[in-house]
Amino acid sequence: MSGSLFLFLILLLIFLLPVLFLDVMFLALAKLSIPPVLAPLIVFGILLGSVINIPVKRKSTLVPLPFHPLDIWGLDRSWPNLQKELREQIIAINVGGFVIPIILVCYEVALITWQRPDILLALGAAVFINILICYLLAEPVPRVGITLPALVPGILAAATALIMAPDMAPPVAFCAGVLGPVIGADLMNLRQFDHAQVGVVSIGGAGTFDGIVISGLLAVLLS
Repeated sequence: MSGSLFLFLILLLIFLLPVLFLDVMFLALAKLSIPPVLAPLIVFGILLGSVINIPVKRKSTLVPLPFHPLDIWGLDRSWPNLQKELREQIIAINVGGFVIPIILVCYEVALITWQRPDILLALGAAVFINILICYLLAEPVPRVGITLPALVPGILAAATALIMAPDMAPPVAFCAGVLGPVIGADLMNLRQFDHAQVGVVSIGGAGTFDGIVISGLLAVLLS
């Protein structure tokens, strides 16, 4: 294979990946009974909201904490001059990676309650299992935050949904796939953020590519 052909294939792959990811998001939203007219708005909201963090708590620190506005994208080394230090730790929620997925979870729970109240117990069990596993697997990493294997919550949520509520697996899997990382990995480890040694801790992180969104979408696609 010539160098020019290889370069063309790499560029083609880079171009197609966002398109494929958008298709996956639209497919997942369709399986969640989201009206087609709302699906593009939700996708756009997740993409745009991934760069919006809403501060919810500030804590003073004894030592300066590193902060880089692009570190959640892995671009902190590309523009090192943007690095600065904060005298407080900021805990924020990400619009694309936390707020919108939680709104979707509320919608799915309301839909399940209206259509199939008999599976609410199965929904609660699936969510509980995912929360527990995410809590056990989550760990603070200095200068990174709370880490969690990206694919585990989604696969686990899909498996529990297929076992406990096979005829309503997509919404059950989505709720478990989102609430597992949110509650088990993030909210139940708020005290561990002190050990993360970062200036800004964003729940929902990098939005579109954060584990919360990936877990929810993967759980739906596998269910």
